[in-house]
Amino acid sequence: MPAKSQAQQKAAGAALSAKRGETKKSELKGASREMYDSMSEKQLEEFAETKRKGLPKKKAS
Repeated sequence: MPAKSQAQQKAAGAALSAKRGETKKSELKGASREMYDSMSEKQLEEFAETKRKGLPKKKAS
């Protein structure tokens, strides 16, 4: 499932980086920390690989 906003894509990228051990989990905040805890590496990859062009900055509620 692709990310629905640029913010969601960035948060997934940060969480994926921590999942892979490239950054520390303690550096994550907010949505990226929640994604780290609740999503698999494969799911995070799907969100993070979404192209930002054409996506809104934030997801419409």
